[in-house]
Amino acid sequence: MTGPLILGIESSCDETGVGIVRGHELLANEVASSVEEHVRFGGVVPEVASRAHLEAMVPTLERACAAADVDLVELDGIAVTAGPGLMGALVVGLASAKALALALDKPLYGVNHLAGHVAVDLLEHGPLPSPCVALLVSGGHTSLLRVTDIATSITELGSTIDDAAGEAYDKVARVLGLPYPGGPVIDRAATGDPRAIAFPRGLTGAGDLEQHRFDFSFSGLKTAVARWVETRERDGEEVPLADVAASFQEAVCDVLTAKAVEACLHTETPSLLIGGGVAANSRLRTLLAERTAAHGIELRTPRPGLCTDNGAMIAVLGSEVVMAGGRPSALDIGADSSLPVSRILV
Repeated sequence: MTGPLILGIESSCDETGVGIVRGHELLANEVASSVEEHVRFGGVVPEVASRAHLEAMVPTLERACAAADVDLVELDGIAVTAGPGLMGALVVGLASAKALALALDKPLYGVNHLAGHVAVDLLEHGPLPSPCVALLVSGGHTSLLRVTDIATSITELGSTIDDAAGEAYDKVARVLGLPYPGGPVIDRAATGDPRAIAFPRGLTGAGDLEQHRFDFSFSGLKTAVARWVETRERDGEEVPLADVAASFQEAVCDVLTAKAVEACLHTETPSLLIGGGVAANSRLRTLLAERTAAHGIELRTPRPGLCTDNGAMIAVLGSEVVMAGGRPSALDIGADSSLPVSRILV
């Protein structure tokens, strides 16, 4: 497929991403992560992330252009994450994109980070089914969306009311004495019995389903794990790491997959896709594949490298916006740390 040549810049958290696409063809996807700089703090420090973006932006941009064998003057447009995310980090990416747009006299498109996690599937599987349900699971966001048109129409069905799934992974990892980030570490440690400990499934009771049918809550689960571990340690008993990790992960994935499938059935939407960093989780992928297959739901899962924050997802979303006739953003647009997912183009 041919299409506009778009450069995408992503800087919402701790990854500096620059991607280049032509239509749905991925030409370059370069990422510089500052995660190692946050490890000793046990989580992302906004000021550290912003400084890392400043230092990594130009080298990452240069690598992307070299990988794609593209000169900046050839671009048809520049897309950049305008939100949601960490304010300081977003500002770095926006300032970089504005400078390029102004210097090159190219149109600028400020787009939504969450919509980018949906759009990235285009690079793997082509045009999205219309409509489809998207399960977004990351460190800062856990949402169920109904997508009619990725460039113009996204409706939020539900979201987390406290900790996102990725946050719960990080906090439980800390309780277990495991390093940050917790997601991949717990995934690797979860070799025990997932039924060993009956951890709670938040917002799945009969009363909860009336008001929070498609919402998520992982704060209570995190607390339950912490109390279980504290009780074992107080009693002088060994903490079975593999069983705790497996039981915690099963509780998270059970809720995520059950609500995602229910969203498809309730809205009569036969296609489901997943995105976000936690979408790379092995148990989530396996359980989701089993449950969607049981209900005849098509499942689209981007490869793990496209699940985490990256510039390619912003570039392909920008490409979709351009092809849909979206108007370029003004050069004075600001970052919006709480940008709603329904607002795809700023």
